Amino acid sequence: MPEIPPTTRKSSRKIYWFIGIGLTVTIALIVSTLGHRSDSSPPSISSWPSSAASPSNGPREEQRAAPGKHPSRRVPRGPVGESDGVVPDDVTVFDDAFPAVTNLDPRLLTALRQAASEAADDGTKFYVNSGWRSPAYQNQLLREAVSKYGSEREAARWVATAATSLHVKGKAVDIGRPDAAEWLSKQGAEYGLCQIYRNEPWHYELRTNAIAQGCPRMYADPTQDPRTQQ
Repeated sequence: MPEIPPTTRKSSRKIYWFIGIGLTVTIALIVSTLGHRSDSSPPSISSWPSSAASPSNGPREEQRAAPGKHPSRRVPRGPVGESDGVVPDDVTVFDDAFPAVTNLDPRLLTALRQAASEAADDGTKFYVNSGWRSPAYQNQLLREAVSKYGSEREAARWVATAATSLHVKGKAVDIGRPDAAEWLSKQGAEYGLCQIYRNEPWHYELRTNAIAQGCPRMYADPTQDPRTQQ
């Protein structure tokens, strides 16, 4: 049997030595990792951040926001209720249980539901922050706006009188949630639905001519609308 040269034997021993060291280190790392996992308990589900804020309870209504901001909502003061047009959270244009929806002008409601059916294919729902309102409810909102903004003149930029309000006439709807308002801003004209006031991106009315001609130029705010000056 031929003798293996000494240099070859030394090289082989070095290779085996490196392999042995590598295996030892690897085994040590595995043991350490397993031990760490067994000593650490997983985080509880209650400690994870919630993906959405918890909805508040009770009926809430739109409060006019500053220009460029989406309206916040709050519990209205006074004796008005759902029969006056107050709506709770998560009411859609298809909810027939609420006068705020069912008392809208039939043509406006039909257009809203047609648009909402199309928007649903894009994952967008049309929630109603406010629709039809009783005169009593409109007057309450106006009083609160005067208190909030400090004068009737400034309040008129956000809330009309009961005699001139398009909400009282059932001809206006305030769409909740920015994604729906954004959808309408892009495609609402196809259904005759138009934003009327530049400072109220949630306020929509029916303009049937918009289907062929596009929506008309917006007023800066309700004080520029001749209908509110009657």
